[in-house]
Amino acid sequence: MKKDIEIPKVKNVYIAIAKEWNEDFSSNDWNVYLVNDSREAMESVMIMSRGKHDDGRKTATFRHAFKVVAAKSSIKVELIMPEVFGFENEFILTYFQNGKLYDTVFTAPPHSINEESATNAPVMDIEAVVLNP
Repeated sequence: MKKDIEIPKVKNVYIAIAKEWNEDFSSNDWNVYLVNDSREAMESVMIMSRGKHDDGRKTATFRHAFKVVAAKSSIKVELIMPEVFGFENEFILTYFQNGKLYDTVFTAPPHSINEESATNAPVMDIEAVVLNP
């Protein structure tokens, strides 16, 4: 029954959004990273990202899959454009760890992605906007 279903709490996993220099295009780009600050690898990782605005506009939905994200590491997920920073940006994460299924949502409220909100990101040792589940 429903009471028998265990839904484990996601811990030590973050979404980090960092502004970085892009050598190829000679520009500062914002990139989304998945950060695994736990002692165990994440397996069969799936991330879905989307944005929605108060006026009804929506962004495209992006889906990403990674076989493994090692313990105490990060992986680049996608480029995020500043034009969608006024949207509520949502990152839905699903993965397996130690044989258990984890599922959580990270939300960046409108206008929360900016350089002033950046802090030191775990594992990465760079300044980034860090989202908690």
